[in-house]
Amino acid sequence: MRYLLILLTFIVLSTGCASRQKAEYQVFCKPQEKTDYLRAYDTALELWDIPYEQKDVITSYGIAHVVVSGPENGEPIVLFHGMDASATMWYPNAKALSREHRVYAIDFPLEAGKSVACSSQLSEDHIVTFYNEIFDHFKLNHIVLIGASRGGWMATNIALLSGTRIKKLVLLSPAQTIGGLKSPLKVLAAIKLKLFPSRKRLANFFDTFSTHPEKIDTRYKEQFYLANLYGNSKPEYIKMLRFSQKKLRTLKIPVLILAGDHDIVNDQAALDKAHRLFPDVETVMVKDAGHFLSIDQSIVINQKILDFLNKDPHAQPEISAF
Repeated sequence: MRYLLILLTFIVLSTGCASRQKAEYQVFCKPQEKTDYLRAYDTALELWDIPYEQKDVITSYGIAHVVVSGPENGEPIVLFHGMDASATMWYPNAKALSREHRVYAIDFPLEAGKSVACSSQLSEDHIVTFYNEIFDHFKLNHIVLIGASRGGWMATNIALLSGTRIKKLVLLSPAQTIGGLKSPLKVLAAIKLKLFPSRKRLANFFDTFSTHPEKIDTRYKEQFYLANLYGNSKPEYIKMLRFSQKKLRTLKIPVLILAGDHDIVNDQAALDKAHRLFPDVETVMVKDAGHFLSIDQSIVINQKILDFLNKDPHAQPEISAF
């Protein structure tokens, strides 16, 4: 049975990479490291606290691992996690979002998670193809995209290049989307954790990126630590070029952008700028929240997202603080 599973895995990977490389990109250097990480992933996923399914979808650029929850006939929401965070990061939000919507949380394939890539680099076009093939597999249309940090850039890129199938866009402190970094020096906490992972640097990272690190479950912290300790992911694997103002102004769908008042990436000036860049945008500065605002203030974030999804599309956009 074991050898049959190995053979089937090889066949699936070869099929998914049919016109590209024949073997997957290795995020983990050693089998035991991958085993330890995946065990931590499964433990963290239990935090979703709702029924869910894990599905693998073959694409032209690898195998996409998708965590699916919510009613089958619900309008689709697709979640894009931050760097090294994986689909499990949405555990404070999944239950609320899945109440009336069908939620699809996808692991990015070039870093720690359960998705598998065929190459060590993906261009903007490759990324869009990867995700649109997932949308095609599940027959998704009128989709809401929700992205956090790097995932916000991803979601914006897909919304710009995927035509009318995207209905609304929600960005939680998106990186490289509105502007630069509010506090560049504080990003060193992430760089140090990536280059020299340790428990002490992990604690410093969460203290820097979150206003309430005590709210972050220890099971998720362990998974995130192993992602940095074992996962061979690097930012340059994706060419995250900043969008031009001209390009962002072509995005006609409703957009909601949220940032924390203690965020190290986006500040109030960035949110003000968003109103000059996006034709139909609502912005919210969330009080007592950092870059991990979906965890720091999950109740507020969940409600603001649901209010936005249920909002009359002809209503006037808002600027608010909560």
